[in-house]
Amino acid sequence: MRTGADRSEIEAVKQAIRDVGLEPYPVIGEERTVIAVVGSDDERARPVVAGLPGVEQVMAVSKAYKLTSREHHPDRTVVRVGNVSIGAGSPLVVMAGPCAVEGREQILATARWVKREGATILRGGAYKPRTSPYAFQGLGEEGLKLLAEAREETGLPVVSEITDPAHVGMFERYVDMLQIGARNMSNFVLLRACGQSQKPVLLKRGLSSSIEELLMAAEYILSAGNPNVVLVERGIRTFETATRNTLDLNAVPVLKDRTHLPIVVDPSHGTGHRPLVRPMAAAGVAAGADGLIIEVHPEPPRAWSDSEQSLSFPEFGDLMDDLRRFEYLRNPMVAANRPTTAPPQELERLRARIDDVDARMAALLEERAELSVAVQQTRRSDDHGHDVSRERALLERAARTEGGILTAEEREMVFSAMLRALRSAQRREAAATAAATGAPAAAGTSA
Repeated sequence: MRTGADRSEIEAVKQAIRDVGLEPYPVIGEERTVIAVVGSDDERARPVVAGLPGVEQVMAVSKAYKLTSREHHPDRTVVRVGNVSIGAGSPLVVMAGPCAVEGREQILATARWVKREGATILRGGAYKPRTSPYAFQGLGEEGLKLLAEAREETGLPVVSEITDPAHVGMFERYVDMLQIGARNMSNFVLLRACGQSQKPVLLKRGLSSSIEELLMAAEYILSAGNPNVVLVERGIRTFETATRNTLDLNAVPVLKDRTHLPIVVDPSHGTGHRPLVRPMAAAGVAAGADGLIIEVHPEPPRAWSDSEQSLSFPEFGDLMDDLRRFEYLRNPMVAANRPTTAPPQELERLRARIDDVDARMAALLEERAELSVAVQQTRRSDDHGHDVSRERALLERAARTEGGILTAEEREMVFSAMLRALRSAQRREAAATAAATGAPAAAGTSA
């Protein structure tokens, strides 16, 4: 439609499309409205609407998936789940929680923890389609009630997998987003049922599905009337057996090019192994994903399903630390412009003390580096200078320190990082000295 086309002109075009047995799907933009025409012979609409008032251009969409295509909808879609926005440059969204809801304490403890670490949506399965009929199938409606209780306590919107079209009404009472799992991506009855819902839909790519098949599955939902769809790359089945699936991160930029819908990456199912989740989550963000969906459990080895790929609470915290750094690098203005409230006076006082301690730590670290370089310079050029016994003694003293907030392992992590940095500085200084004097560089020493 032309810029400034009024409501009556838009409605007249929609009615003309209906009159030839086709369906109009308007997309209202900031400057203009685009009306998609869907049907078995959509070219019938061209001569009918071409001369109507307000029509600027009639063009064919080349893709089989019309409503999901960027040809139809050039602006990126923002999907809102409760108070959370996904896509189109919104802050990175992290959906986190257990594979399956096992009980009240488990889901409440997980919801509290993932919110504390920065997750914005709670995930959890109440109905579980499993490969084996003897495996745990979920708590059913009771699980949905527990998810709703967790939402009431934490304020996190809830997403959960739906497996039966007849359950849409029940799910709408408890959750904020419907999830269609990989095994149901081609369940066209379920796709249409979710398309008739007012809840946004999280659609996972099938185990052996192409990108076009994923987009055509999304087309079912949009054509049924629901424009709020988020796509999920969760790994595909290949000949590789080292991982549960092969996480196809190529899909992220490909989907960004072909569709306006937001894209989320699932590194938990994409890898199937706990140690791989964190690096592949970072890779997904680097590829341009709008969000992540992560499995988290209070005690992963005791999880009733997907224990091998579920993160513990501390592991999820480490992952969120990584993501905050990535989000700042990806879009520093988003973090800088987030609305904040004035901190209370006590918080300001504590932060001032932290700044003072940080400044003193930086000065002490620089003094420590100067001393380490001075020690290195007193050694002979043929002395490797790496005094392992002194380093080990330092780490043991740090680990033996009693009391305080940091554990022995955490203190050892801090001092180990410091020693690595000091050795790096010593090698750099030795190389610079050797280059200036023509003498061979001595190896670094940290003590």
